[in-house]
Formats: sequence, structure tokens, C-alpha cells
Amino acid sequence: MTQDYDFENYLRKALSNSISSGNPSNEAKDKARKLSPSYYADLKERLLTEYENKTLDDVMDCKECSTPFGDVLKITKSEKINFKIEDNNFQNQMNSNLKLLPKIGLKTEENLKKQGYDTIESLRGHDRYCDIASKFLDNVEGMSYLEIVELLDDNKYSKRCRDNVLRSISMTDVENFKFMDIETKGLSNVPIILIGVAEIKGNRIVSSQYFLRDYTEEPSIIEAYLSHLDEDSVHVTFNGKSFDVPFIKNRCIYNRIEHNLDLPHLDLMYFAKNLWSDELPNCKLQTIEKELFGIEREEDVPGQYIPGYYDTYLEKGNVGPVVPIIEHNAQDIISLASFLDKMYRDVN
Repeated sequence: MTQDYDFENYLRKALSNSISSGNPSNEAKDKARKLSPSYYADLKERLLTEYENKTLDDVMDCKECSTPFGDVLKITKSEKINFKIEDNNFQNQMNSNLKLLPKIGLKTEENLKKQGYDTIESLRGHDRYCDIASKFLDNVEGMSYLEIVELLDDNKYSKRCRDNVLRSISMTDVENFKFMDIETKGLSNVPIILIGVAEIKGNRIVSSQYFLRDYTEEPSIIEAYLSHLDEDSVHVTFNGKSFDVPFIKNRCIYNRIEHNLDLPHLDLMYFAKNLWSDELPNCKLQTIEKELFGIEREEDVPGQYIPGYYDTYLEKGNVGPVVPIIEHNAQDIISLASFLDKMYRDVN
């Protein structure tokens, strides 16, 4: 009887979350409403009314900055963050990973460790592997962080050892992380309308966003973003390996901007799937925010509506439609820092 009652309750709850049920829940109604194009048309009209005769200066911390390509609008936000990468002696962990050497797989590593060869260093005394072990250890001493990440990524066992890339971040300074996200007019061969980058500075995270006030400013916002990068920078993104960084590269070529975006890159989407797919409904950025960090966004604008909202901004000279786009981008880059912090603690 109890089992039947529990099942009925489960079924009733499941059905209430469907808009097609006889008695949908308020949550289901709200979700369906926000999937409707009319909802976003109405939201845009409300924003136009709310922000009529206002500028971005009126609602955000903005200032004009100069670049070699012209002036650009920079939007800045700063908040406290508890972000600390505890030392995990990763170099010693690498020394214990015999599979980093050519011709050593899982079974060979297991056999070697049974024979007492627990580290790559110890293989200097092995008849067969002494030369490759010595060469590896000599090379790894002088490797940059980019080369370390590439070594871990390129290893044939990297899927089994993907957590090692996360563990490796202890080998760089937290100030080098560039939590980055872009908003665009479409999926390819169109302008970037917003570039956001967040950086850890002491106990604060500072976001800098460069907004495209009109199409002529695209070289300026790209150059402003590039000014945050140096040879030690590490990109941290969510699907940025497939989208954001290649997109910026293409727009650099289009605008004839010199660039070096071949930096170490932590694309947290892949790590999220590896770490959290069993405990989450999906591994979308906003699902992770809601389920693991209790963040629920209000009046967020999905990507497919961003081009239309931006067009309305240009046509009417009203900043209302771009305010939620800028806020969406700021939340994205700040969330990435929280994701990386939790991921590092989870794998250690």
C-alpha cells in the first residue's frame, strides 16, 4: 500500500511538471512561458520602457578606454570571491604517472610498479626505460604551463586521466586565469558584440566587459580584450575551445588584428561532463549554477534572441534590450571561477 501511495505521489509530481498535464505546476507554467517567443517579445518591450532615455552609464560602472583602433566602452564589476588553489605537489604526481612516457600503458605501468619502479625518476635505473625517463625528466623541468597542459591532453590515456589537467592548475598563478565569454550576432562570420573577461585579484574577482556600441568598434573591443593577455595567461571558458576562441581568431583575421590566442585553455564544459554528469539533469552552464550553486537567473535572454535584441538597441538607440545581455555575460564569467574552484577541490 505504501509503495502504491509513493508511486502515485511520484507520478502526480512528474505530471505536474508537464505543461500538458491536467493540473500543471506553477514551475511548469513559468518554464513554458519562458520558452515562448512572445515572452521575449514582451520582455524586450518592458526593457525599452524601463530604460527609455537612460544610458549604460546610468545603470552600470562604465568608462571609455583608448585602444590603437579607437575608443571602447568598458564595463567593470568587482566582488569578493573565495578562490584559492591549494598546492597539491602536482609535479610529484606527474613523476608517479608512468603512462606519461611513450610505450608505457596501464598494464606495463602496473607491472613496473610491482617491480618497485614507482616513479619516472626510478626508471632512470631501468634497462629498457632509462633513456626515455631521463629525457622526459630533463624536458619537463623547463616546460611552460602550456606545454604541461598539451602533454597531459595529448597523452593517449588523457580521457582516463582528464582530472590531471585540473590538478595541474596548481602549477600556475591564479592571476593568470582569464575567465572569458563572448556574445555574438550569430554563429559565424558576424561581429562580436560583447567580450567579457574576469580575473582574480587578491580576494576579489574583477570583470571587464567590452561592449560594441556600433559595428565600427569591433576591432577596438577585440584589441581591448587582447590587452588582458600575456604569455602566462590561461583561458578558462565553457565551450570556448569549440566556439569562443576560434570565433575571436576569425574576427581578428577579418579585422587584420595581430593576435596570439594559442594559450593554455581549460574548457570547463568537458570537465563538468566528466565530473558531474551522473548527478545533474544535464551539464549546461545554467543547470550547474542552479543545481550546485543555487543560482537562478531572472529575465535571462537565451542566445537565439540576442541578435534581435541587439538590432533593436541599434535601431531605437535604447540600451534596455542589451542590459540583460551584459548581465548574462557577467554572470557567465563569474560563474566560471566558482566552477573551477569546485572542480579543483573535487579532483583533489
